[in-house]
Amino acid sequence: MNVKINHEHYMREALKEAQKALEIDEVPIGAVVVCRDKIIARAYNMTERLNDVTAHAEMQAITSAANHLGGKYLDQCILYVTVEPCAMCASATMWAQVKQVVYGARDIKRGFMTVSKKILHPKTTLVSGVLEKECAELMVEFFRKKRK
Repeated sequence: MNVKINHEHYMREALKEAQKALEIDEVPIGAVVVCRDKIIARAYNMTERLNDVTAHAEMQAITSAANHLGGKYLDQCILYVTVEPCAMCASATMWAQVKQVVYGARDIKRGFMTVSKKILHPKTTLVSGVLEKECAELMVEFFRKKRK
């Protein structure tokens, strides 16, 4: 039985997390991890708050999901993230063996696709452009305010 996953629904949940980041002056990227049609982890960028360059939304979500499941492999999980993961975060999805990565907006400067899609685990599938406009708008708004 092939069940259609509502990527837009889960991306809207990731957008809620990105909004939380925006409200505390973090780069507005949000992520959720879904396992068996249930959100098991939510996160947003916390690099400024934690003074930690690795505290990206994806890294926080992967750690939270692994803790929830009691194991380091997320091979039954889908990671939703509002912006294309960087190479560090894409590598983390590889090590965690994430089943699928779904992102909204491209990151043409720092996204992992500027390096190689091969950063992902060979079994990981990729979906891009889900609610792309909404995801990109948060980033544009944030950086527009920063440049004033």
